[in-house]
Parts: sequence; structure tokens; C-alpha cells
Amino acid sequence: MYRFRTLSVIFLAALILFSCKSSKKGENVSSTTGWKYNDPDNGGFEVALGAEQKTGPGLVLIEGGRFTMGRVEQDVMFDWNNIPRTVTVSSFYMDETEVRNVDYREYLFWIKRVYKDYPEVFRRALPDTLVWRSPMGFNDPYVQYYFRHPSYNNYPVVGVSWVKANDYCLWRTDRVNEQLLIDEGELNPDPNQLNEKNFNTEAYLAGQYEGVVNQLRESLNPNQTERRTNFEDGLLLPAYRLPTEAEWEFAAYALRGNTFEERVYERRIYPWDGHNVRNAAKKSRGEMMANFVRGRGDMMGVAGSLNDNGSITTDVKSYWPNDYGLYCMSGNVNEWVQDVYRPLTSQDVDGFNPYRGNVYTDLRRDANGQVVGKDKLGKLYIDTVKDTDVANRYNYQRGDYRNYRDGDLSSSITADWNIDDNKKGSSRMYAQEEKDFYTLINDNARVYKGGSWKDRAYWLNPSTRRFLDQESSRDDIGFRCAMIRVGSPSGF
Repeated sequence: MYRFRTLSVIFLAALILFSCKSSKKGENVSSTTGWKYNDPDNGGFEVALGAEQKTGPGLVLIEGGRFTMGRVEQDVMFDWNNIPRTVTVSSFYMDETEVRNVDYREYLFWIKRVYKDYPEVFRRALPDTLVWRSPMGFNDPYVQYYFRHPSYNNYPVVGVSWVKANDYCLWRTDRVNEQLLIDEGELNPDPNQLNEKNFNTEAYLAGQYEGVVNQLRESLNPNQTERRTNFEDGLLLPAYRLPTEAEWEFAAYALRGNTFEERVYERRIYPWDGHNVRNAAKKSRGEMMANFVRGRGDMMGVAGSLNDNGSITTDVKSYWPNDYGLYCMSGNVNEWVQDVYRPLTSQDVDGFNPYRGNVYTDLRRDANGQVVGKDKLGKLYIDTVKDTDVANRYNYQRGDYRNYRDGDLSSSITADWNIDDNKKGSSRMYAQEEKDFYTLINDNARVYKGGSWKDRAYWLNPSTRRFLDQESSRDDIGFRCAMIRVGSPSGF
């Protein structure tokens, strides 16, 4: 009997092993043609099998899902711009912390070293340290010390506009992908990159980067012996970028720690449970959960027990992370997100990955599909796609929301509105002249969220939203990067 069981176990193990080999073998064969992938005898069509996206430096996987986006507390500002609605956010990656001073200085160092013939590139990338100046406060020392002194290395960078934050994301994408190719052995480190001759992910994929190549990949194509890494190999990471407003809000609430079998048992007000801003755990009871203004003139507490841990910003890993492992999603500094601000966004965006601010672009190519060229700074030419048919089809189905000049304007000003009326409410967003209406909200108004070291507790709620011109910067606004998650939403 014992021998029979042993033989049965061996037979089952062999069967499982055979089936695994068979399935792996089947993966290497096209299910539509029967031809083998990665076979030089069949022409060498290469397919990366079993590839999974790597987690980029500094990122945390945010498993997506459904949540109620929008107002949680009373609308004390009477903006009426954030109606609660159910949306779904796909999985993505987000920085564990806000971008630090030392991170941004690394970016500036690279720019100054590479763009020697274009000093204006370095000057335009500098953060505006004058944001610390206050006409009725002595904050002048921060102008000189906050960004560059090593004591503030791990503090969030401020004085960075929305435009500069996006430029940082592009730079970070290229540096991370360059390092991945170096680790792969395809490139050698090249500290002598100069001006337009620097590594750019899009230029490399288009075959326009002539860097220090170490060893190209072996090609299975009988007509060529070696080739560059392409996007289909799954090695290079997608672009770093600013998170959308929906992604940022979803990640801040971190409902994965507040659900049971798809049921949210308490809709959070903050990135932690409960309605208080103090820690409820026995070990840390009474300590502040975030860096914010407790009351008029109270920025940090009383000497001997500085409860909120900072008079201005603090270390990006201060306080407790939320259930996704993200730090300071409330307080410390507000954070830029991608979206263009509109009061009516909550009524007319998609239910899946909601976002407002799309501008469809494509690489400029010739009749043969080849990229035309690069500008003087080495960036590939970008053209805006003029797809009138798609735009008209969308507007026919949804109403005309392409721009602030029509959708929001017509919905907020009625025919009986009189220029002499002193109306309050939604009319406040418009500046009027005798015959024309001009909205103060335009395509350069960008959303920021999260509350900061100089905000009251109301703004710590992740659903609150404010806006600022994309070229402006302040001492209480920073940012963090995000990245799309490709493949399985759970990372399997």
C-alpha cells in the first residue's frame, strides 16, 4: 500500500511537471498562426515572455479600485466644485515621499553639467527661493538656506511651479531608463554627455541617440546580428509624471486598510481612521498626525513638547505613513497634480481614470514613418494631433466641454445675469467688462491638494481642491511623481 502511494505521488509530480513544460512550450508558439516566437528559422519575431514591470526607484504600487471621489466635509468655502461621485482608478505607482531638496539639486547639477552651452536651461529650472519672503514676517534666512543647506536635504522642495515639476519628471524618466540600460550592459556610463547629445528615452527608442554603447542585444532576425533595446522588450519603464487628481486623492485615502470584502466600513476624512487629527494609538496617543496650523499663530506647539514637529516644513518621512506606505499625504506641503482646474469637473469627466487636461500629441514623422528630428536641446519634435472628427464625435455625445470658453462659462452665467448685480457664488470666478465676459479660470489653472504647514486642518482632507497658475510657485507647494502600472493591477 505504501509503495502504491509513493508511485502515485511520483506519477502526479511527473504529470504536473510535464504539464508545466507543455504550457511554457505553448507560450512560445503563436495561437493564431502556429509559428514559433523567438525562432531565427521563422524570421526571428521576438516576444518577451513572462515580462513584468519593475518598480521604479522611490515608487510604491497603488492597487486601484472603486472609491467615492469628492467632498466629505461641509463646503465651508462655498465653491460647490466637488460633488461626490463614484469613480474607478486603475493601479499605478506613486512616490513614497514628496520630492526632496536633495533630489531637485541632483536634477540641477545634471542640467548645469550637461547643458553648458545653454545656461538659460539651468536658470529656468531653479526653484524660486524668494517665495519665502513675507512683507510682515522675518523669513529671509530661508531664502538662502532652505534649498541648499544640508540640514534641509530631506525636506520637500518648494518654490517649484507646475511646469518645472513636469520638467523634473521628464528628466527623472531618462535618468532611470539610462541606468537600466547600463545595468543591462547595453550602455556604458557617460559622464561627458554635452548639450543635445544626452540620453533621452524617446530619442534612444527612435534610434537617434549615439551614446557610449557597450554591447547591443543579440538579434534573432537573420538579416541583422544585433539590435537596440526597444519598448517591446519590457526593460524600459514608462514615464514618470505628476499624478492625476483622482489618483492622488485615491492614494491619499488608502482605503485598502479600511475595507472588508469590498465594503468600506468608514469613509475617511483624512488619510487615517477617525475624525481627529491626533494619533489614537496607545503608544503615540495625542501626537499630531500631520504638519499643519493648529490655530491662529500656532505653527508648532509649545517649547519642550513641539507636538507638530515643525515650524515650517519637516522631513518628508515625518509622521506615520498611510495604508499604502505613503508619507505626508496630508500636511507638510500641498502637492501639484496634473489636472486643469474646472468648477464642473465632477460632472463631466469619465468614471474610469477621471482626468481633465488632455492634449493629444504625437511624434513628428515623415511619409515613411521616420521621426523627423530634434530641436536644439535634443528633444524630439512634438505635434498636437488635430483630430476634428474625434472631437466632434465626443462633443456630440457629451456636450461641448473642450475648453473653458464654452462648457463652464455657459453653464454658470444665465441670460438674465446683469453686469451691475453684486451676485455671489459661481459668478465670482468671472471678470466682466461692458460687453464681454472673461473667466479667471483658464487652461493654465492647475489643481493642487493636500494641505500644508501653513494651512488649517480643513485642507488636510484629501478631497479639498484649490488651483494656481501653472507658472506660479509658493513656499507651501511641492510635488511627488507617479507612473502607470502596466499589466496585472495587483502586480502578480
